[in-house]
Amino acid sequence: MYQSSSGAVEAFSRFCGSPFWDEFLTVNTTSPDLTVCFEKTVLVWLPCAFLWCFTAPSILLLHFSSKDSPPLQHSWLTNCKQLFSSLLFLVAMADFAHSIYQWQHDGLYIANVDFVMPGLLAASMVLHMVVTEQERLRGIRSSGVPFIFFMLLAIQALAALQTTIRNVIREGVSDDLYRLTTSCIYSGIVFLQFILHFFANPAQTCMPVADGPNPCPEYKLGFITRLFFWWYMRLGITGWKRALEFSDVWDLNPEDTCEKVMPLFESHWQQEVMKVRRSKAVAKADEAVGIPPKEPYEPSIALTIAKCFGSTYAWASGIKLLNDILLFAGPQILKWLIAFISSDDFPFWQGYFYAVLLFVVSMVRTLLMQQFVNEALRVGMRVRTAVTGIVYKKALTMSSASRRISTVGETVNLMSVDAQRLMDLASYLVYLWSAPFIIVLCMYFLWQELGPSVLAGVAVLILLLPLNAVIAHLTNKLQVSQMTFKDLRINVMNEILNGIKVLKLYAWEPFFQDKILDLREKELHVLKKSNYLGAVSIFTWTCAPFLVSLVSFMVYVLSDPSHVLTASKAFVSLALFNLIRFPLSVMPWTITLLVQSSVSLRRLRRYLMQADLDPNSVDHNSAEAAHIVVTDGNFKWDEISDAPTLANINLQLKEGTLTAIVGQVGAGKSSLMSAFLGEMERMMGKVHMRGKLAYVSQQAWIQNVTLRDNIVFNNDWDETWYHKVIDACALEPDLDVLPGGDLTEIGERGINLSGGQKQRVSVARAVYSDADIFLLDDPLSAVDAHVGKHMFGRVISASGLLNNKTRVLVTHGVSFLPEVDSIVVIRGGRISEVGSFEQLLSCNGAFAEFLRNYLTNPENEDVITDSEDPDIVEEILQKVAPGYDRQASRPESSMDEDHLIPESALRQQSGNIQVNGKANVKLLPSVGDKLIDEEKAETGNVSLAVFKMYFKAVSTPIVSIIFLSYLLANAAQVGSSIWLSAWSTDQPLDDGSQDIPLRNMRLAVYAALGTLQSLFVLSSAIGIALGVMFASRSLHRDMLRNMFRSPMSFFDTTPLGRIVNRFSKDIDVVDNIIPMSLQNWLFCVFYVFGTLFLISYGTPIFAAAIPPLAVLYWFIQRIYVASSRQLKRLESISRSPIYSHFSETVTGASTIRAFQVQERFILDNEARIDNNQKCYFAIIMGNRWLAVHLEAIGNLIIFFSALFTVIGKQMGEIDPGLAGLSISNSLGLIQALNWAVRFTSELETNIVAVERVKEYSETPNEAPWESAGKLGLVPPPAYWPPEGDVQFDNYSVCYRPGLALVLNQISCFVSASEKVGIVGRTGAGKSSLILSLFRIIEASEGAIHIDGRNIAEMGLHELRSKLTVIPQDPMLFSGSLRMNLDPFSWHSDGAVWRAIEHAHLKAFVMSLPAGLQYEISEGGENLSVGQRQLVCLARALLRKTKVLILDEATAAIDLETDDLIQATIRQAFANCTVLTVAHRLNTIMDSTRVMVLDNGMLKEFDTPENLLQDKNSIFYSMAREAGIVGRSHSLLPDTENIAT
Repeated sequence: MYQSSSGAVEAFSRFCGSPFWDEFLTVNTTSPDLTVCFEKTVLVWLPCAFLWCFTAPSILLLHFSSKDSPPLQHSWLTNCKQLFSSLLFLVAMADFAHSIYQWQHDGLYIANVDFVMPGLLAASMVLHMVVTEQERLRGIRSSGVPFIFFMLLAIQALAALQTTIRNVIREGVSDDLYRLTTSCIYSGIVFLQFILHFFANPAQTCMPVADGPNPCPEYKLGFITRLFFWWYMRLGITGWKRALEFSDVWDLNPEDTCEKVMPLFESHWQQEVMKVRRSKAVAKADEAVGIPPKEPYEPSIALTIAKCFGSTYAWASGIKLLNDILLFAGPQILKWLIAFISSDDFPFWQGYFYAVLLFVVSMVRTLLMQQFVNEALRVGMRVRTAVTGIVYKKALTMSSASRRISTVGETVNLMSVDAQRLMDLASYLVYLWSAPFIIVLCMYFLWQELGPSVLAGVAVLILLLPLNAVIAHLTNKLQVSQMTFKDLRINVMNEILNGIKVLKLYAWEPFFQDKILDLREKELHVLKKSNYLGAVSIFTWTCAPFLVSLVSFMVYVLSDPSHVLTASKAFVSLALFNLIRFPLSVMPWTITLLVQSSVSLRRLRRYLMQADLDPNSVDHNSAEAAHIVVTDGNFKWDEISDAPTLANINLQLKEGTLTAIVGQVGAGKSSLMSAFLGEMERMMGKVHMRGKLAYVSQQAWIQNVTLRDNIVFNNDWDETWYHKVIDACALEPDLDVLPGGDLTEIGERGINLSGGQKQRVSVARAVYSDADIFLLDDPLSAVDAHVGKHMFGRVISASGLLNNKTRVLVTHGVSFLPEVDSIVVIRGGRISEVGSFEQLLSCNGAFAEFLRNYLTNPENEDVITDSEDPDIVEEILQKVAPGYDRQASRPESSMDEDHLIPESALRQQSGNIQVNGKANVKLLPSVGDKLIDEEKAETGNVSLAVFKMYFKAVSTPIVSIIFLSYLLANAAQVGSSIWLSAWSTDQPLDDGSQDIPLRNMRLAVYAALGTLQSLFVLSSAIGIALGVMFASRSLHRDMLRNMFRSPMSFFDTTPLGRIVNRFSKDIDVVDNIIPMSLQNWLFCVFYVFGTLFLISYGTPIFAAAIPPLAVLYWFIQRIYVASSRQLKRLESISRSPIYSHFSETVTGASTIRAFQVQERFILDNEARIDNNQKCYFAIIMGNRWLAVHLEAIGNLIIFFSALFTVIGKQMGEIDPGLAGLSISNSLGLIQALNWAVRFTSELETNIVAVERVKEYSETPNEAPWESAGKLGLVPPPAYWPPEGDVQFDNYSVCYRPGLALVLNQISCFVSASEKVGIVGRTGAGKSSLILSLFRIIEASEGAIHIDGRNIAEMGLHELRSKLTVIPQDPMLFSGSLRMNLDPFSWHSDGAVWRAIEHAHLKAFVMSLPAGLQYEISEGGENLSVGQRQLVCLARALLRKTKVLILDEATAAIDLETDDLIQATIRQAFANCTVLTVAHRLNTIMDSTRVMVLDNGMLKEFDTPENLLQDKNSIFYSMAREAGIVGRSHSLLPDTENIAT
């Protein structure tokens, strides 16, 4: 007889007209069944309620979805789904109508449920059809809501059908044949609908879809396939069979791309910025009326992220909440299962039902958990995309003052380290509420088991909170310090890589190596403290579960003699304590990540709030008639300084005019150009500019693309115009000699072009743009005189390609000035004179006086002859000094017995000292080859050598201690579990109380085992903290030392970003990620083995299930690890181009802004980010596939553990204690298995960072720096070389084995103090000869002797430190001015001041507040190019060795300063051997002898006079072509003589 148990049950019974619940029918029976009422209410209402509850969010999600997929066409599948839903609607309505008919016509009693159930089903079918149609129109091919709805409905239909079949079998066919028929039809259609929803709708769309080359299949497959991540299998199997390539990886889904993420993030960030502006305005208004201003609003990056991705994360958190609630179903089912085993009163089917229920609940939890992690990781991925993209955009808008504050190193760390930390936080942030929620619920259920005793455990947790709060606070401070040192280190590293050639030529590597290592030691000192704090935190949280259980059990059994620890209480409680274990173990990592992320957010906010260039500083919509108008302009470089850099600037440049800007070094010429560009802060006045702008910077900016792409610069292709530009910019000869022509790839920073070639390409880029205004910042100084005249005539002058354009030219060339329309003279940051050449001469002011003094000084004759057009010079002389006879004043031949150095030998031309193919075209790649090699990804398993290298760096004793500690800690844990099992089976005394001595012994041993476990955990944590610091130091040091010892060819073919990536991201992984991965891996692996042992101990038959499960486990893990490892390598490789592109962008930011192509570079950056993120997306999808399948294996383990326990009970071979031990441990195994493989994979994928560090620690080295220790070699004396003789003895060299010789059988002798010019056509081997002297390239045959000593038998630093070179590009490093001159402090301050004085820098340095300690900014940006060149000259004067190599390096210096320098050079190096690489013959006409090279061979070596007398000599033909013999007045002779 039906008996109600509550008012609700009675109400349901009345509603149904039959019992709602019948224990004798459902529970207490050997043949269980459900009541009809239960089937018609709960089993129907549950799916319908799910549909109605989730329809609204689903429709909203469709409405706001970023998936802009076109509508799907009607297909057989969509039509069948709608048809079957219509049929179900008709069946439901027929049931409804039949109930009405029976009620009204037959007068039968019809229960309310028979009206409500069909009505609810009919309404639900209508709703389903509407949602299905909406999804079709939005292009959604499969959805979870209909699938789950029909799955739940199928369960109801199955239950109802089996009940109907039972009734038919028991009672025969009833009178109500209609109900039987409709029930069967209904069930059949529901099953069909359920099966149909396994499949996704076909992909035919109503309009074409622009998919990428490899679109992601995720949304094209069915819901169940997505739920279990089966769509990853194809990629996983491919990765298992062979190494994955980029082409195998899917494209990102649209909502994950920069195109979707960046606008969303920027819009919300701009809202924050506007709040700041409004708060400042309010504060200013309050202050004006005397109200104390409030603190300005602090913009929040965290709030911006929350607004962008908070809704998705909230949805994921809701899934996590469901998972956390289901988490407690396991211990409850365990309680029922132990009760089942402990009693004989329950039917056996209940045991099997509990085993199945445990498996089902576990699988549902698995799917929920992995969906949460999937959504959380995607949010993290989008956060990284947003941060990386916004940082790049900010770099394009920052002011010059902001760029000095935020260094390149800091910015790279923001894009790599900080963005990664924010991404990692996404999957852990939820534990800030989830972990306390789980702990609170655990305590609630523990209260049900142990009563108030659990409060003792709560007290332990509360006591641990202040300790961890202090640890978190200290860790936060340490993170700030660590990131500061990391920024400094990466910034210095970036500078070193940019100037590595200079370091090698000057032998300065040890100083900068020590500088990096010093910063690294400071960073590691902070890291060590942070690791120790982390070890204490891990120790407390790892031991917390045991301490809580120990204290709770102890208080429980000691508080009352009747409190007996039964199997149910012990193992249900233990299961609950194990549930606490994970949230407690994850809390330290979460807190650490939260602290790190808060530091990153502050750093990111500070960076994004740096001042930008004022977009309104230049009015580009001017209605002025002139193209450029500056009115009362005062400009400065930063906000701090009150004094303007440029003052009282008033200037009008009319359309189509050519204006020259002239002035001394540091006068403000380049600053004026920057003011035109809007690069300076406008203090007052107005700047108007009308028309499209093109800009050529003083230091050429070249991209790592083909020569053609550098020139075309993404403008529309016009072949005719292109060839005109190439010809006008004197690039035709270069295209002839480049193997790939204009399709030759140009390396980073233009490494395979000479200085002149780079500048000509920059000019060609500007000219090709066909702009209206051209700002040319001294581009002619980097090319030789003849090419300069050619370019001026063919490009800049009134007869050039730009004749109708507005041109502003900064120049030091006097001969160009008569042809310009106006001249602006800058002096001390002010315009001193403006006018045409004639007007300025007639005014007889400072400009005319300078020309008069300069041109009439006989000492300048060679400079004038070398640099200027003689006819124009004569014409100018007649105007400024009438009657002056230049020929009469010409000094005798400079080739006197003193062999003075050529006055203009420092003037740089188109070919400066080049390394590894920069000047010698034989090294350039052929068509289709890549100069910059693609970064290679290792394939297959990570080599054991990598693990060996890492563990060796940790140190073998520490590794042994760590592994032994984990083994012993796990053994203690296993022992305590077995001991607890035995304790729980102790029988109480006859009066029901405890056996006190036995209890005390049990408690003491249990406590001792737990204490041992805690001590071993602490030992392992300290060992890891100490060992990883050793590894971090060792790996970084080895890579750094090897990098400094790598040959120049390595740096020429390796992008800077790729190397920075190793020292930034990969070292950060070694410092922070691998230690945590290693620790988690050890914990999980030992825990898994311990748990399997405990389950097998409790139910020995379970051991039979281990081998097949292990095989399946191994197979899944192998598929995953093989693909995941390779994907991690591809992700690391695809990260480097982001940094390379960023570095390239920062270098050319002013050019990019001038050409208004910021958007294109932003899109390029976003394409690189997407390419990197698609690899990461594949990695996280692989993780989810792995987790689902491994947790499924874990769920099978739980199922078999419970199943074998039930079988053991049925066979009478198991007791409750062992059953509790087995099942409670299996419940904790699911997460442990998942995390074990996850951390195994994470460790192997992260160890790729060590593999990459190892790769750069083992690159080939150049020769040793010192000869000491080499058998039979003696280091040279300190005074070597005493004379400076240089002898080439049958010398041959090639750049790499297998390549052609670039120097072939060179034999010659250069006497001490001799001045030798080195000439030759392009590719002759001039630069190779100089590089051979420094052993940048090594001999293939023969030798070079300096003062009789073979340089090949010397250490590189012993050689290079005894030679002096003045290259073209003036490279300075951040640090003091004195450090840039004398990094090793080998010279006294007096000597340094003398060098500065001789370099004509004394007045400038004395004007600096800090003098010699003046801080040079990154790249020397706070000095002009001319000042930087003078600093390089001061280096040479301070170094002063017997052998000097000149590469004509005074092009960036004005003529007046150049005149002063020549006298200094003439005196200082009169007794030195000087080798001058000449690109203009005039520079070496007064040399003692001239060395003529051709095709790598020495063809001629004699005095210039003798060579010119031989009309068959190569030198004579070059002189004739250059116009020296039989001078031609053409602007450019045959370009074959242009040596680059």
